[in-house]
Amino acid sequence: MSEMRGAGAAAPFAWQQRVYYQHTDASGVVFHANYLGFMENARTELLQSLGFDLGKLLREDGVCFVVHSANINYRKPALLNDLLTVTAHVAEPRRARLVFAQQVLRGDELLVEAGITIACVDAQSYKPIPVPAGILEKFEP
Repeated sequence: MSEMRGAGAAAPFAWQQRVYYQHTDASGVVFHANYLGFMENARTELLQSLGFDLGKLLREDGVCFVVHSANINYRKPALLNDLLTVTAHVAEPRRARLVFAQQVLRGDELLVEAGITIACVDAQSYKPIPVPAGILEKFEP
């Protein structure tokens, strides 16, 4: 089950993610690497909510986004069947990268926070290319 909240300037974009069995480890808590997937879902849905179809960008324009770096702080565990809110905010739009500030919350309780840098690359050569102007315009101050 996933739902979203708008991407207005006052609040970061928010995407809801239920924790399923497949997300947990043997102790019933979310396996640490699964938070990366939750955050990718929120980033993708943020771009989709602004009218950018990543599949279309890949197929028609040869534009691909890849994770360049991730800095994650785990504070508290998420548990089976928790309904999480995963936020995504472009903190720093750059020529060939987008730096996202992201959080995973259970209600008002902060579980995980991360800085994720996404590089824009050519889909065939994987060499850096500029972020499409339409996307940059949405995030520049």
